[in-house]
Amino acid sequence: MSDTPTPPPSMSNPAVDAALPTRRGLLRRAAAAAIGAGGATALQGFPTIWAQENRNIELRHVGVSYSVVKAIGDQASKELGFKVTMQNLDTSASINRFITQPNSVDIADLEGWQAKLATRRGVIQGIERKRIKEFDNILPIFTRGEIGGTVVSRQGISPFEAMYIANPTATELHDGVSDWMTFLPQVYNADSIGYRPDLVGHEVTEWKELLDPKFKGKAAILDVPAIGIMDAALCMESAGLIRYGNKGNMTKEEIDKTINYLIELKRGGHFRATWTTFDQSVQLMAAGEIIIQSMWSPAVAAVRVKNIPCIYAPVNIKNGKEGYRGWCNGMGLMRHLTGRKLDAAYDYLNWYLSGWQGAFVARYGYYSPVPTTARRFMTPAEWAYWYDGQPAPAAITDPYGVPMEPVGAKRDGGSFLDRVTNISCWNTLMDESAYMNKRWNDFKVA
Repeated sequence: MSDTPTPPPSMSNPAVDAALPTRRGLLRRAAAAAIGAGGATALQGFPTIWAQENRNIELRHVGVSYSVVKAIGDQASKELGFKVTMQNLDTSASINRFITQPNSVDIADLEGWQAKLATRRGVIQGIERKRIKEFDNILPIFTRGEIGGTVVSRQGISPFEAMYIANPTATELHDGVSDWMTFLPQVYNADSIGYRPDLVGHEVTEWKELLDPKFKGKAAILDVPAIGIMDAALCMESAGLIRYGNKGNMTKEEIDKTINYLIELKRGGHFRATWTTFDQSVQLMAAGEIIIQSMWSPAVAAVRVKNIPCIYAPVNIKNGKEGYRGWCNGMGLMRHLTGRKLDAAYDYLNWYLSGWQGAFVARYGYYSPVPTTARRFMTPAEWAYWYDGQPAPAAITDPYGVPMEPVGAKRDGGSFLDRVTNISCWNTLMDESAYMNKRWNDFKVA
């Protein structure tokens, strides 16, 4: 995330550090357990050997830049006592790496649709539910497929539908909660349109604005086929051009209609660019080359940090149209993990839900599956702004402490519940995905 300011030398907070389990504390507890089990002689050499084994472990966490963040890996390494290496690839390259080079990855950063594919290919192992300490506190989005009395949309692949398997080596998904998981959710959000209010000149609340002829040559769309076509479908349904049976699982006819219209727009000069990475979307928007585009929340935050106005459009569901495109990234355990390295991987998964990471990603607009732990690492002002959708009682900073929002600012789209209950579809792997990818390539080369 090269457009994000470099973090200061220390990101520690005494109150936060005191709340986290330290490596020294873990060693003390291990030593106490050894004494209780076998007397003082059992203690000799044990903590040193245990610590040395931990120091020699390295976990390779591979995935996209908005989810697999170096600062998070550094904090995990500090707290857990073994090395966590973060490696970024774009969405398409990530899933290709997991499938073709599974032994080069330990922790696979998976979206729901990727978890479905990785499960079918047999490259991940089931995560044992009883080994996840915070499982009972995970939000019902993931455990019941609902939130706030509202059933989560089933268009596309919701996290609830992609999260469970019947046994640790199953190659098909399981309907409903089981003892084994394909991935452990760690970050999710409701995506929308980003726009420059100073250059657009009015409020944007509908996806169809992205297709408006007045933005010819100033619009952009995400060039990740499985996601970009969903954004296009939201735009076209909003404009009344196509009515889909299920945007998350289009028929060939629906795919053709969608791609043909995208090609028509591209040949007419409507799209200034397509983008594949966070950095590209930030640079295009900050430079004013693009003034409206499908966008990710941290990219909007990164533009704002540059003191350039940028708004994430509140596209609430109305008349069966609009709504956000939901997504969720989780951590999958690659099948080759065994022994102490597998134990370390479980330590890492549990650390992720313990709060620090949830607070970190909240500061650029993402949500934790266990908000109760994230809240302990957030200030009251941060919680009010990011989760409650209230005017900020104090200035809001990004994850690295750089000022982002002044006192009184409100989050685009409102509260957590306002946003997630307005998700109309989820990122997906369509039945006709091979055909869709072929047609998306037609759009790219048009």
